[in-house]
Amino acid sequence: MTQALEKNSVVAVIGSGAMGAGIAQVAAVAGHTVRLYDTRPEAVEKAIAGIVKALARLVEKGRMGGAEADLARERIHAMRALDEAKDAALVVEAVVEDLDVKRALFADLEGIVGPDCVLATNTSSISVTAIGAKMKRPGRLVGMHFFNPVPLMALVEVISGVATDKAVADTVVATAAAWGKNPVHAKSTPGFIVNRVARPYYAEALRLLLEQAGDPATIDAVMRDCGGFRMGPFELMDLIGHDVNYSVTQSVFNAYYGDPRFAPSVVQQELVNAGFLGRKTGRGFYRYGDDVVPPQAQAESAQQGAAQATLGGADPVTAALKARMGSSEGAATIFLTDGRSATQRALDEGRPDTILFDLLLDPVKATRIALARADQCSAAAWNAAVGLFQQAGFTVTRLDDVPGMAVMRTVAMLANEALDAVNQGVCSAAAVDIAMQKGVNYPRGPLAWADAIGLHHVFTVLANLGATYGEDRYRVSPLLRRKLAANPTGARIHAQ
Repeated sequence: MTQALEKNSVVAVIGSGAMGAGIAQVAAVAGHTVRLYDTRPEAVEKAIAGIVKALARLVEKGRMGGAEADLARERIHAMRALDEAKDAALVVEAVVEDLDVKRALFADLEGIVGPDCVLATNTSSISVTAIGAKMKRPGRLVGMHFFNPVPLMALVEVISGVATDKAVADTVVATAAAWGKNPVHAKSTPGFIVNRVARPYYAEALRLLLEQAGDPATIDAVMRDCGGFRMGPFELMDLIGHDVNYSVTQSVFNAYYGDPRFAPSVVQQELVNAGFLGRKTGRGFYRYGDDVVPPQAQAESAQQGAAQATLGGADPVTAALKARMGSSEGAATIFLTDGRSATQRALDEGRPDTILFDLLLDPVKATRIALARADQCSAAAWNAAVGLFQQAGFTVTRLDDVPGMAVMRTVAMLANEALDAVNQGVCSAAAVDIAMQKGVNYPRGPLAWADAIGLHHVFTVLANLGATYGEDRYRVSPLLRRKLAANPTGARIHAQ
């Protein structure tokens, strides 16, 4: 088994911004002597002062002992020149996201460090293969992509370029684990794991907004309260900054030669053009300020009296919902969305009073449910369905009748992208679920979620979306097709 770097070894961190300072703090707490460098000496001093404050806060909160914090601080030293990294066992680069700058830095480092020193880049978007292409020994270069804020975020993506030695990647994985992180290994491909697999979380929300499925506050509430996501996509994009989020989407889209699955949205482009970049400019999808009243999500008015409607379907989500609500029979028939619109399903099945509900992470504990009604559905049937869910303790939110609704189409696309990453050898199935939970706080790994929904249902959702839109964007992953061909009724991604 590959060993982590010895605790008495030196770790040098180049770049003292938020990422560099965070990496330095984590390495020092783990027991390493840390040397921190920046081309601006005052930036290093500021970073170290920030680390001291961060350690003090941990002590105040009882998460670290005072003596432990003092020792960690004593291990961090400012480097006045790059050649002070000469005895480092690991150098982590956290400088500007510019290929030429990174190549020049590693060329300098190769002339300074010893032959066994591991060189790591914290790049979030640049090919590790490209960074190492001009090195004398590209085998010692590996990606070590931390997430911000580094001391709090558990994920580290360990990225192997084409030339990276396996032993080097394995050492970095073991070292990140020894630092208390959850490392996952991936190949150097555009977006690595997280920035690739996460694209549908933004892309499907933007498509829903474009198609007027609901306003941002309503869609965000559905994704939080029904899907269990910590933040809705629109508030998250406002937090990230639309200039940053749009740029990452463009980068991944271009890197995959215009694959429509990663296509940027004209909705977000318009926000960028307007300078409405989110929280940092006071306006994005939402307005920000002390006098701003946050918009409320749509909710149906209360229905009075006893309500009867039929819950149809035998999928696991519907089964859990039936267990919560009990049996009921009525004119309206309610199904979990299968990627068709309610209107299309009503036509296909000859049920005019068809109503669909969106995916729920936990049907037993959910406080909100999203419904969509067929255009043919009567007002009486709709009111009965709304009343039925309200009596069961749900806030009922209506989405316009778009195929796949919000949570279901997003989760299906996240799972589909994760399956393609596994199918293309980017990472393992276990790694992609860990990455999405630890890197972006998803409530469940996308592949574990697909297993819970049922792979056949995920396939049906994607196939129906593809048939409706006629776009390659919704093509089904070959790995999903293969799993279902091998076991049509009981296929799973993760073994039980």
